[in-house]
Order: sequence, then structure tokens, then C-alpha cells
Amino acid sequence: MITSEFLNGGIYVNIALFLTIVLSLGVIFVNGWTDAPNAIATAVSTRVLRPNIAIGMAVVMNFLGVLVMTYFNAQVAETISNIVTFDSGGSFRVSQIALAAALFSIVVWTVAAWYFGIPTSESHALIAGLTGAAMALGGLHAVNGEEWMKVLIGLVVSTLMGFIGGFLITKLIVWLFRDTQRRKANKIFTVGQAIAAGANAFLHGAQDGQKFIGVFMLGLFYNNLAEKTGNGFAIPLWVMVLCSLTMGIGTSVGGMKIIKSVGMDMVKLEKYQGFSADVTAAICLFLSSVFGIPVSTTHTKTTAIMGVGASRRFSSVDWRIVKEMIYAWILTFPGCGLIAFLMVKFLLLIL
Repeated sequence: MITSEFLNGGIYVNIALFLTIVLSLGVIFVNGWTDAPNAIATAVSTRVLRPNIAIGMAVVMNFLGVLVMTYFNAQVAETISNIVTFDSGGSFRVSQIALAAALFSIVVWTVAAWYFGIPTSESHALIAGLTGAAMALGGLHAVNGEEWMKVLIGLVVSTLMGFIGGFLITKLIVWLFRDTQRRKANKIFTVGQAIAAGANAFLHGAQDGQKFIGVFMLGLFYNNLAEKTGNGFAIPLWVMVLCSLTMGIGTSVGGMKIIKSVGMDMVKLEKYQGFSADVTAAICLFLSSVFGIPVSTTHTKTTAIMGVGASRRFSSVDWRIVKEMIYAWILTFPGCGLIAFLMVKFLLLIL
């Protein structure tokens, strides 16, 4: 263990375990704070839901998404827990340092992105942080290529499915409702988008909640409080509930900056377009969760909105905003990975 001591009253405190739990919950909280608003951004921008109502719904659906999907299908959590190996010759002390450094780098990166209103992906930051920390210990040998391939597949698939799906579904809706009165159609899409936004929030919890539960279980494992069973962990119910509540609380704190960037600035949406974007993102996230492929909910939702906007005309998309987001995604892997790498080296020097 890193260090441990007795406090007054004989209470035994393991600082390594404490830091792991605090940082893990901190990352989950930040994810709910900065990433979950993407799920409801389009419903707010099209005025289907008022911000306070949308955020309240997102809190509830995020909680249920983490809890329900982890209980029935924890493949995404398994992928994340196996993506790297913090192998340091059997020393759990060093493994704990590496995991703490990875979590710290994610919090730093995502809070900075939130401050500038850029919807960077916590999923990409998580993967980058874990990879950078593991490489500080074992180089490329610490990276599980097979599991990392799922990440690359998810990156490509979510981009294509999001953009092409948003484009095609919008075109299909325009054709199907070509003879429907606008007022009647808007009533249908108002209800439809509210439901689809709830599904997005649920599936955000299912995807991102599982990713961070995988990391939480690694923290318990390196403190001898969890055992691996086959390819993953037997995740206790209390872990599911704790992580679900933390993400829900994070979502309730805010997120209007991200809602503005994704749902209002990038492209101006009508109700049928917002519905198309939400349905596209929900389909992609559901399939990815079922097959255990970790994808970025931000990436998926944003590319779906881009596809919807492009279905009308490419000039309707503010490509300047899109370019800023792409730069943020590209920089996340080396940037967050480097922070974690350097943090591991620094902590190993002083501890």
C-alpha cells in the first residue's frame, strides 16, 4: 500500500484506497457534470424541454442507465478494466499510484474542457489517461491491443453511424411527413423527442457509467477488495448504486455551457431534426452497449447532429464549432495521456 496510519480513536485509514475512491467518484461526478448534458442538448435547443426539466430527467435516466445496464450487461465495464495492465512486478502500491495518476489527469482535462465550453469526450480522456499511466510503468507492453481495437472500432463506427444515420433518418422523416400539416407534425416530434432525449440520457449512463465502474473496480482490486472472475469483475450492487448516484448528482449541478455549444451554436435545429439526432444517437449507443464497445456519447451525439444539419445543406452546420470539437478530440489522447504519464513518474519519485 502507498501509506496507512492510525488516527485518533483507532480508526484505520488506507490513504491509497481513500484516494482511489475519491478520484473515481470525482471522475464520475465530472462526467455527469460535463458530458451528460449532451444527451438533452437538442431537446433544450428545440424548446421541447425546458432546461430545468431536461436536467431533472437526465439525472433520473442517467441513474437508471448506470444501474440497469450494469446489472444486466457489464461488457463495457469489462472492456475498460482490461484495456491496460498496471503490471509492476506484482506491486499493488505502484499500480495504485498509476491508477490515481490516470484519474487525476481525467479530472484536470475534462474540467478544463468544461471551462472553455468544449464538449470533449470523457470516454476518450479515460482511455487516454489509463493508457498513459500504464505506459509509464510498462511501455507498449502494458496496453492490451485487442481491447484497444474495440476503442478504435467504436471511434470509427460511432462517427459513421452518427453522421450517416442522422442524415438518412432526417431525409426519411421529411419524406414520410411530406403531406402532414406542420403543426400536427410538430406535436408528434415534440413527444417523440422528449422520449428520445430520455433514452439518450439512459444510454449515456449505460455507456459512460459502466466505463467508470470498470475503473472503480480496478481501484478496489488493487486494494485487495475485489477479485477478477474470468474477463471481468463481479460488480456489487452497492458499487452500481454509488456510481449511479454520483453521476446523477453531477448532472444536476449544471451543463448549460455544453448544451449551448452542442445544441444551439453548432447547428440550428427544428423539432423533427432534433428528434432525428436523438434517435440516431440512441440507436448507436444501444448497439455499442450491447456488444461491449466503449464509444463516446459526446462523439456519437455530435456527429448525429452534424448529419442532421448536413441533410438540409452543409452550410447550415457551423463548421467552425465542429472544427474546435475535432481539435479537442484529437488532442485528448496525447494530451490527457501525457498528463497521466508525467504524473505517474512524478508520484513515483516522491512516494
